[in-house]
Amino acid sequence: MKIFKSGPVVHSVAFLVLILAATGCSLISVSEIRNASRNDVVNLGDSIFALSGKIHDNLQSWAGETFRRYSLSGSMVSHIADQYAKAKRDNPNIQTIFMDGGGNDILIPATLFDPYNCKVDWWESGLSSRCKSLIDDVYVDTVNLLNQMGRDGVDNIIFLGYYRLKNGIIGSTSLNQAVDYGDARLAQAVQNAVAAPNYRVFVDPRSSIVSSDITWDGVHPNDSGSYKLAALIWARLQPLL
Repeated sequence: MKIFKSGPVVHSVAFLVLILAATGCSLISVSEIRNASRNDVVNLGDSIFALSGKIHDNLQSWAGETFRRYSLSGSMVSHIADQYAKAKRDNPNIQTIFMDGGGNDILIPATLFDPYNCKVDWWESGLSSRCKSLIDDVYVDTVNLLNQMGRDGVDNIIFLGYYRLKNGIIGSTSLNQAVDYGDARLAQAVQNAVAAPNYRVFVDPRSSIVSSDITWDGVHPNDSGSYKLAALIWARLQPLL
């Protein structure tokens, strides 16, 4: 069995990738789709969608139609709000949004310097109060965004949660308690956004995605992972088309 060993070169590459991601870099994202056969269906989010684009590709293949895409690698919740604003400017007739958000608000600082102590090592008893406070702030921002969507007349929101990470050039299993707490708060955000559309659903992928579905970086879905995530979304999206 090969054991992943980090070193100066690996850390430098990870740092560069994260800096690019943190700026919402289009160099590590598939292209936007700003005009589609179904302009009323819109994708927003981060690199889970945008790095390979294969979740989107699968959904379009199954639907036999195209959907707008604004997801961008490195996006935090504030950037996803900007994506939504851009989608509205392009065409305000948005009926259904499938999206994710909030993962990079935790992952980027935790991987670089971990100022909120979101990593939980084996000798620690649980997630720090600083990390919980950070995730609670993400909850508030997410509720505000979903409520805005509802006020704007969006009918349906499908919100994809996050799966547990594996050890890799970016990911670390020491962040999985943060993933679990984050998913719980994101699910609450979807439930508690009372101004959001009546049809709003949180899709939890944790029981579906295993280590073999994640790329060498420890974070992003490979082909099998993208297929599984697309299938989870499709079960909710298909009846709305």
